[in-house]
Amino acid sequence: MTYKVTTESGFSIVHLTGDIDLSCSPEARKAILDRLAASQHTLVDLSGVTYIDSSGIASLVEGYQTARKKNLQFGLIAVSEPALSVLELARLDKVFPIHASVADRAK
Repeated sequence: MTYKVTTESGFSIVHLTGDIDLSCSPEARKAILDRLAASQHTLVDLSGVTYIDSSGIASLVEGYQTARKKNLQFGLIAVSEPALSVLELARLDKVFPIHASVADRAK
């Protein structure tokens, strides 16, 4: 897994790519929680995710819960098909705000 952080339209965007599994999910978790600790509205771009396991999903859930506690906006954008299928299986596609893009988020 690799990640980068950008800023657009008032959001910090954490772009995750590759496989998000037990070996690298702590890094994804830290990237997400660091944005929220800085009181930044945060979106996680999953367009480049080829695989995500339960530890990766747990990182997203923790980010979502942290954002809610801090009254910050949090969501997922450009979710890849492999990531979406796991979110759907866990029924989390009904929990997370999911948008096609940052621009779509603003609509």
